[in-house]
Amino acid sequence: DAREFRRFSKAVVLGVVYASAIGGMATLTGTGANIILVGMWSTYFPEQEPITFSSWMSFGLPMSLVLFAALWATLCLMFCSDNTGRALSAYLDRTHLRRELSLLGPMAFAEKMVLAVFGGLIVLWMTRSITDDIPGWSVLFHGNVGDGTVTIMMATLLFIIPSGKSDGEKLMDWGKCRRLQWHIVLLLGAGFAIADGFKASGLTDILAGWLGFLRGAPALAVAPVACAFSGLLTEFTSDDATTTLVLPLLAELGRTIGVHPLLLMVPGAVGAQLSYLLPTGSPGNSVGFSTGYVTIKDMVVTGMPIKIVGVAALTVLLPTLGKFTAAVQPGIQTLKQNNLH
Repeated sequence: DAREFRRFSKAVVLGVVYASAIGGMATLTGTGANIILVGMWSTYFPEQEPITFSSWMSFGLPMSLVLFAALWATLCLMFCSDNTGRALSAYLDRTHLRRELSLLGPMAFAEKMVLAVFGGLIVLWMTRSITDDIPGWSVLFHGNVGDGTVTIMMATLLFIIPSGKSDGEKLMDWGKCRRLQWHIVLLLGAGFAIADGFKASGLTDILAGWLGFLRGAPALAVAPVACAFSGLLTEFTSDDATTTLVLPLLAELGRTIGVHPLLLMVPGAVGAQLSYLLPTGSPGNSVGFSTGYVTIKDMVVTGMPIKIVGVAALTVLLPTLGKFTAAVQPGIQTLKQNNLH
């Protein structure tokens, strides 16, 4: 039983760590890499159709579901046996779980209000721009609002709505706001500045010239290569840092070899999030490794199948799903540079 507990503990820790990264991939705001992708796409190609919250979900959500299924299957095969259910039956008993749930108590007014604000934010994000035939509510403002506008508006409501705990107390105040991880915001902003420096200095032209041998290669063959390259680099640096370094190179490479940039930039951003092998890959990996339940060997053996499935799923889903990839049909492998910018 002790051996079963240790094995199941590994599965729980790895499941939480990997699922947090996989789930974040489904939305634009779920990971820093997705935010960096949107910012760099609008910076390098301002005249192109922007990547919206709903259009990304049409690609990111199926991608997350495929990876989640691969994660579940891998954990079950590696860490669960026929005796696992018997060994954990006392802890997974329905009565025990209900008792643990009852100790949490009912949802407070403040929790309900925060959930309502967050739910409204998701709805506004997804309905701002839906399809070409159904433009969304942004047409009421002649397209002069973006996802950031909605975010600021809903965040402002947190400073207005009372928490219900004491007189005058709001859901959010500046004292709590100062304790947020503002260094993450500065990191993302620095990424945009570095990307602009790559472009302005001409460094991306030089680096892309070294990869000119890829000219003429099928786009659907270059995409998994870009994903695998980014996925290898992200194991030794953070996913945000990898995205910041790789996307400017891939954007310029797309122009140089005549491949639609999204067929390279999206794999680069997704590959940067497939950091499942080493503790240095992401903050979540470091937290999971610090629990002492898992070793580097456990992470490598568990993460490698998920990483392979991720590259394969991207190869299939990228040209077939996503509103922003609808113009990149699988049969069209190259675009002329004058159509890119």
